[in-house]
Amino acid sequence: MRQWFYSLLLGITLLLPLSAQASIADITRIYKQTPKLDAFEICTGGGCAEIKQVALTSDEWKVVTAIFEDQSPNNASDAPLERKHIAEAIGALERVVGAKTGTSTDRAGTFDNSRYPGQLDCNDEAINSTTYMRLMYQHGLIKLHAIESMGTRSYFLFGWPHSTAVIHELASGERYAVDSWFYDNGAPATIVPFAAWKSGYFPADSPIIKGRAAAK
Repeated sequence: MRQWFYSLLLGITLLLPLSAQASIADITRIYKQTPKLDAFEICTGGGCAEIKQVALTSDEWKVVTAIFEDQSPNNASDAPLERKHIAEAIGALERVVGAKTGTSTDRAGTFDNSRYPGQLDCNDEAINSTTYMRLMYQHGLIKLHAIESMGTRSYFLFGWPHSTAVIHELASGERYAVDSWFYDNGAPATIVPFAAWKSGYFPADSPIIKGRAAAK
């Protein structure tokens, strides 16, 4: 397993109170799972402190497949469109899964919202988004990208660590962060070049930014 994952686990352990720490074995199992529509696990509670079992019906999955219907099969020029579809599909899955798991109330960010029920942190979001994309890939919806290991930034050097799911475009090799933490549950994920995300990217209209501005 890559070194980043051990770093991520250490970060989770340090950030969570002892009563809420996730089992490293559980995090590893969930992250490495081969999800199926009728059986997969998602992380909640911050650092995967809570684990929820989820199943999707065929009608619920049709909501996801419908998002990809206007994409030409295997057309490399459609890679930007496929990224748009991935972002929208993650939002759709968050809405479906949120209703089943009590995470529909998840708000953008983490620390200012910890008092709200159903809150996810960036580690939960990154692991869950990776799981959702694996489902899409298995069902032939993702054709022009490959799913990578999660990425982190600011690992206890310049601020709090932050994690994201990651993909790369097959034709160009360009890497992209797939970050669902910037907005409330059900919003499309933010997909930007990984280098930009790594340097500290935040969407200007994210509620996190608006909250910081209001607090000043």
